[in-house]
Amino acid sequence: MGFRLQCLSPIWFFSVFNSDAINSTKLVKGGFPARYGGRLSSVIDIKMKEGNMKKFHGQGSIGLISSKLSLEGPIIKDKTSFIVSARRTYLDVIARPFVRAYQRNQAAKGNGNDGSSNNGGYYFYDLNGKINHKISEKHRLYFSHYMGRDRAFLDAIDNYSYDTVVGVDTINSQLGWGNVISALRWNYMPSNKMFINTTLRYSKYDFLVAFGFNQTETTPSTTRNSNFSYAYISNIEDWSGKIDVDWMPNPDHLVKFGVGDIYHTFTPGVNQFQFLQTGQNALDTTFGSQLHYAHEISAYAEDDWKINGKLKGNGGLHFSSFFVGDKNYWSLQPRLSLRYLVDENSSLKIGYAKMAQFLHLLTNSGIGLPTDLWVPATQQIKPQFSDQIAIGYARTISNKIEFSLEGYYKTMENLIEYKDGASFFDSETDWQDKVHIGRGWSYGGELLIEKKMGKTTGWIGYTLSWTNRQFDSINFGQTYPYRYDRRHDIGIALTHEFNENVNFGIVWVYGTGNAVTLGLESYSSFNSSMVENMNSFNLPYDSYSVDHIENRNNYRMPAYHRLDVSINLKKEKKWGERTWSFGIYNAYNRQNPFFLEFTRDVNGSPQLSQYSLFPLIPSFTYSFKF
Repeated sequence: MGFRLQCLSPIWFFSVFNSDAINSTKLVKGGFPARYGGRLSSVIDIKMKEGNMKKFHGQGSIGLISSKLSLEGPIIKDKTSFIVSARRTYLDVIARPFVRAYQRNQAAKGNGNDGSSNNGGYYFYDLNGKINHKISEKHRLYFSHYMGRDRAFLDAIDNYSYDTVVGVDTINSQLGWGNVISALRWNYMPSNKMFINTTLRYSKYDFLVAFGFNQTETTPSTTRNSNFSYAYISNIEDWSGKIDVDWMPNPDHLVKFGVGDIYHTFTPGVNQFQFLQTGQNALDTTFGSQLHYAHEISAYAEDDWKINGKLKGNGGLHFSSFFVGDKNYWSLQPRLSLRYLVDENSSLKIGYAKMAQFLHLLTNSGIGLPTDLWVPATQQIKPQFSDQIAIGYARTISNKIEFSLEGYYKTMENLIEYKDGASFFDSETDWQDKVHIGRGWSYGGELLIEKKMGKTTGWIGYTLSWTNRQFDSINFGQTYPYRYDRRHDIGIALTHEFNENVNFGIVWVYGTGNAVTLGLESYSSFNSSMVENMNSFNLPYDSYSVDHIENRNNYRMPAYHRLDVSINLKKEKKWGERTWSFGIYNAYNRQNPFFLEFTRDVNGSPQLSQYSLFPLIPSFTYSFKF
């Protein structure tokens, strides 16, 4: 029953959360306790720092790639405190000269067009703030706020000439999303055995995908300008309240229970078109899907029970109900997990959880920008349900190395996918009429080896997994891989301390590429009144077309992998601590795909082109604490 942060993360670079503002983080992947609801997948339970009530402290960093600053301290000593943290990246600025150098090198080798140039980038910023007021020994009041925004973009310019015509084509694409969350929490401790939290919250998530094309052609006597732009905007706005109670009747039991209500306003999509051409009337229109309003009511109860010296259990029940229009969906979700201590160094665990989710992630199976959308359950579209079982083994070796192995199997019902040939660009049809309903499976295993002590520390993680979908009306009813089916996922992070002031670190990540659909032929996705005369634009291949699909997700994008290296030089100062960090992002200059696109070669034939964001980028950062 915690707060929900919607996010898309195609960049695989920065953490969604600012670690300087975080007090603790817990990842729950299986055996979900009953207090967690509203999601089918893993839960990240994050608690912010509360701010120092006695002294003023700060930390931050200034670097080539990003900068951040955190400040905390008392407003009224021993009574009221604050903490505020902010981050901003500027990879879009720093990467630009490296991208251009790479393009010049490719052109010199004959792999590029001397008249063309691309400029892509990504940046984000976020802000965390919290005020903590101690009313009395039994009462506390907290106000917290989070705001974050991501933007990825790609700009392309093509200069050309033929006969007496000199032309310039400019293409702009962007993908952006953001979250705003504000919460007021009252903490009350009626006794040393009971703890009550009452929370009011507001949140908003918005998503934008936009495309623009401008063509200017000049002859000795005329200049013609054509401009086409499209934007798709969607958002989710929530007002909510909840009460959570922790009660410890005796040392062997910790009982948690609570209730909550969320009022949702969904805007599945607003479309904005503009079409301008020299000598013609302008076309400018805005339209989209209807708003959806819904109430989500939930309640839960669970008991964390110490059965004996070796066995612990957590059992509970989560209830949720979703009211949309005149339709009511409800579900009872039992949860049970057991942990058995084999000996002082090893343990076994097993867990089962039934989950419900009233939001659907509608994924684009094509090769273009990753335009995934969050849409709600409606009177026509049922919520998603899942059943998951997980079993794991963990062992500590010589008090230095922690080893864990976990397997899981999950089934999912009432999943949605676009019909063949459909996309959110097809704005004449409501999104509910563009999807099929089916089911899915996800299963696999995860291995983690972690060393926390000694001069060399770090971890190695490997996940082998399958995520499949089956829809009666898609792919001839045959099972196919989900877009985010990632067969292999590897992460390695190592740090070596030469002494207390100098350490060296490396991070390597690898992930199987997304499963996407390549069509055999295309047709226009707009009606004739909207695309009249658009062929005169000489738009890129497939820029306003939809693929004819026979097999869903029949192509794998190239794998994502990169190596980052860094060295840190620390030194204690009278005022605190400073650190100089020098590093290389993407050390072997892997051109990881952001998206693929069909373009035309010099002969006018379609070819598959890859767009990447970041090449090798050197960095240095100055960090400080006081």
